[in-house]
Amino acid sequence: MGFARTCSVALVGVEGVVVEVQADLEPGVAAFTLVGLPDKSLSESRDRVRAAENSGGEWPQKKLTVGLSPASVPKSGSGFDLAIASAVLGAAERIDPRVLSEIVMIGELGLDGRVRPVRGVLPAVLAAADAGYEQVVVPECSAGEAALVPGVSVLGVRSLRQLIAVLTDEPVPDEPPDETGRPDPMLAGLSIPGQGLGVGLAGMPHDAHILDLADVVGQRAARTAIEVAAAGVHHVLLQGPPGAGKTMLAERLPLVMPPLTREEALEVTAIHSVAGMLPPGKPMVDAAPYCAPHHSATMQSLVGGGQGMPRPGAVSLSHRGVLFLDEAPEFSGQALDALRQPLESGHVVIARSAGVVRLPARFLMALAANPCPCGNHALVGGGCECPPAAVRRYQARLSGPLLDRVDLRVDVEPVTRAELTGSGAQGETTAVVRERVRAARERAAARLAETPWRTNSEVPGHALRTRWPAAPGAMDEVENDLERGFLTARGVDRVLRVAWTVADLCGHDRPRAQDVGLALQLRTGISRGVAVAIGGSG
Repeated sequence: MGFARTCSVALVGVEGVVVEVQADLEPGVAAFTLVGLPDKSLSESRDRVRAAENSGGEWPQKKLTVGLSPASVPKSGSGFDLAIASAVLGAAERIDPRVLSEIVMIGELGLDGRVRPVRGVLPAVLAAADAGYEQVVVPECSAGEAALVPGVSVLGVRSLRQLIAVLTDEPVPDEPPDETGRPDPMLAGLSIPGQGLGVGLAGMPHDAHILDLADVVGQRAARTAIEVAAAGVHHVLLQGPPGAGKTMLAERLPLVMPPLTREEALEVTAIHSVAGMLPPGKPMVDAAPYCAPHHSATMQSLVGGGQGMPRPGAVSLSHRGVLFLDEAPEFSGQALDALRQPLESGHVVIARSAGVVRLPARFLMALAANPCPCGNHALVGGGCECPPAAVRRYQARLSGPLLDRVDLRVDVEPVTRAELTGSGAQGETTAVVRERVRAARERAAARLAETPWRTNSEVPGHALRTRWPAAPGAMDEVENDLERGFLTARGVDRVLRVAWTVADLCGHDRPRAQDVGLALQLRTGISRGVAVAIGGSG
């Protein structure tokens, strides 16, 4: 009779649960039983492990039982293969069982014994570190991701043979790089089937190395809105005719945002790791992510879901970054209204029969919309032939409750001839605006240092009104709009949040009348006679 145990990690959403993998060998008819609530892909590990073990030693011809504990935690995926194979080798006394008991192992096995990458290495190693484990074994190509966790010794292996040699102090075989062990398209971040998310990592949508805010011609008010949105993480709606520059502005929004802190980078990287969206050679996402799903995206692709345990959707993949919904009225009403809860709470809770998962989703939402189905409504000489009822139906696709959560609403006007031919003043570059945004974020962070909030958009309205009110008399016009029904109570709080962001950008110690006036103008989309430029953004 032989017994050995080691550990692996089960992922529940973006959080890991350490699982003890136990192997027991007893005399009897050769059989392999796997217990502990495995799913279909994990049950298939019996065949993968048996074939892989033949490349590193003889398969024990005894009754074999492998248990995954705690049995109440759902377990899925092929990441348990390496731990199961090691536990079996320990039970067969090919490896010293005492060596295995303090190691966490994560990795999939090929039939030839090669170790292949899996999803969620970073959150798995974080869970192991939190549980007190100091040694982890991962696929060699995932070692950089695992090494992001401090205080953990990481061993990256190419094959089961290498692992056996390391654990038994034998000469380590020189395995060639595994060309087939690279992530498949799903792991390489090309796509998530059925979602079409269009994710760009590290704040780099498409060809971001050549994108610059100075490329946007004119659009003084829209550029100001983009700067305010980036500084305070305020949601923004860009409305205007086709070709006015709405998409150009939204694509440059993540580039204006400052780099992520290390804590934020680990959060974002863990989400992308679970989703399989980390590109090879990029173990950490250190800048604001950008996610631009097609308007045919389903509700599940936006908020998360899928079979079995739910996986992150677009709102989580854009955590600490930008979620851009181009042609927003073309999205289904169900998908858009599903965003209302994460917009308020900063997370999304998904309940499925397999369990309940809480996923982080604190993102900046940018909406782009045409004024009507043809896009030419309200343009002089635009030739719009949409019936008034069609225009109303089109604009009503963005529901009132959703728009009430959007802090900034800007009309993106067509570019004039003078602006297009270059006779007007050129706008500021991304680097200049990013520096001003960084300084505003630092002012807000210093003010909120003793609170659980990081940006102005997170501060509850009651705290703003009591602890950080505007200057005396600055809110008079806002209060008048509330009395006349032009603003809701939520709208008043959001105007005050935006006013604080404007004050931070301008270097004011508290919002003044002109700061509140600009915030109100950006909130309602109604001109209040306030200058719309900050710094030299005009």
